[in-house]
Amino acid sequence: MASRANDSEAISGGRSPPGNQTTNTNPGQTSGSTTHQTISTQNCRKIFIQRDYSEGTNVKFQTRFPAELQDKIEREQFEYTVKMMNTMYQEAGKANCATFCEGAMACMTAYLIHFCSETHYEKCLKKVARFVVEQNEQVWTKRGLLITDPIERGLRVIEISILTEPAQQLPSSTN
Repeated sequence: MASRANDSEAISGGRSPPGNQTTNTNPGQTSGSTTHQTISTQNCRKIFIQRDYSEGTNVKFQTRFPAELQDKIEREQFEYTVKMMNTMYQEAGKANCATFCEGAMACMTAYLIHFCSETHYEKCLKKVARFVVEQNEQVWTKRGLLITDPIERGLRVIEISILTEPAQQLPSSTN
């Protein structure tokens, strides 16, 4: 059980993804002096890429480019990232001889083998997590964006945080 408790830490490499905070130069300042504004991922605007159920219940996300990202990242980069993630999730869901053997061994050992080794699915999830961290470091955070690993949202959505825009406050109603 102890190894399962650290899965989220192991998937993210034991560290939080880069870009949980970002700094912006205040445009009203002169070039000689700058003021930095920090926006955390909890307080920034978010875009959600929904699951695509058109081909069944396998994990696959929509590749439709959201209008909110129009001037923030290139359409090709967005599509590359989502398609690569979809390909990795497709690989995770494939059944082959090795996955059947994993299942048989798990059954014969009363699932105790899962304390000693990772399943094919777990390995693929870690591969996706590494890809998300790599994409954030190399592409997305440089553009003021941050992708959250879909496993952290129950594989329901890909969350994209716009680190340069604060979250819109909903008007509160008083009764």
